[in-house]
Amino acid sequence: MLSPARQAQVLPFESGMLPTQHAVSRYHARWYAVTILFLAFDMEMIFMYPWAVVVADMGAGAVIEMFGFLTVLLVGVTYVWREGALRWT
Repeated sequence: MLSPARQAQVLPFESGMLPTQHAVSRYHARWYAVTILFLAFDMEMIFMYPWAVVVADMGAGAVIEMFGFLTVLLVGVTYVWREGALRWT
C-alpha cells in the first residue's frame, strides 16, 4: 500500500478530487454526432472570418458565394435533423 503522499503523486489529478471513472471510459455514440455538428459550424466560422475582411472589396459576388456556402451547410444540417441523428432518445 502506498503512503497518502505517494498515492497523491501517482494518481491522475482532477480538480483536487479523486477520479470516479477510468481515464479511457467510452462516450455514448450520440456525442459523436454532436461533435461533428460542432466541427461543421466551427469550419463555417473559419471561412467566414477572412470573408468578412474582404467582402467590401470583392462586392456582391462574395455575398452570393457566402449565401451558397451557408445554403449547402443548412441543407446538410436539415438532412441530419430529418434522419434523426440529433435526437437524444
